[in-house]
Amino acid sequence: MSERIAIVVGAGGELGRATAEALAGTGYTVVGVDRNEQGLKELSDGIRRAVGDATDPAAAQSLVDDIAAQAGPPEVLVNTIGTFRLGEAVAATPADLKVLMDVNLGTALWLSQAVEPYMRQRGKGSIVHVSARPATDPTAGMAAYSLSKAALSHLIRILDLELRPHGIRVNAVAPQLIDTAANRATFPAELLAHAVRPEAIANVIAFLAGDLAAPVSGAIVPAYGA
Repeated sequence: MSERIAIVVGAGGELGRATAEALAGTGYTVVGVDRNEQGLKELSDGIRRAVGDATDPAAAQSLVDDIAAQAGPPEVLVNTIGTFRLGEAVAATPADLKVLMDVNLGTALWLSQAVEPYMRQRGKGSIVHVSARPATDPTAGMAAYSLSKAALSHLIRILDLELRPHGIRVNAVAPQLIDTAANRATFPAELLAHAVRPEAIANVIAFLAGDLAAPVSGAIVPAYGA
């Protein structure tokens, strides 16, 4: 087995699965994490699986610790976990904001905290999260979502400043719309015409995670499509 361990959180979903496959194809030993055990079964046989809910701060830490004990300390963490709700700012509820902040921002923070000691000890590591275009381009009709992704993008830059001196790079990819089954059921055809396939986003993530992107940290890389 490779000594280069990559953890992909959200590997039961379409983007996470594509990312796990892309990283495995570049030589990493990949551990796919998701609370959806059925989704994990769709991963290739060579990819390890760990069932758990990384949106829970305590579970995020224990998942990473278990993986480090069984497979080895992680060199790469990719977090594809995210959730989405439509709604204007004037109609946003406390529940909307809490859920989106907890999932889109909180998960990224808890996972980054969990892998940081292992990467710092190695003097090397790469963390990649998934932001979104509305984080930087104000978009009507998705207020709470945009705010949660904007907070995530700011977290990326803070983590970069704090972790880069220890050899840990932190970046994000920012799609506009990903061509997934869930999005095809939600958005009209004219928007989906510009959606990007999960495999294409996964290739950008794999680049950011790998050695070819060694000079890149603190970047929010657009992946908006045509």
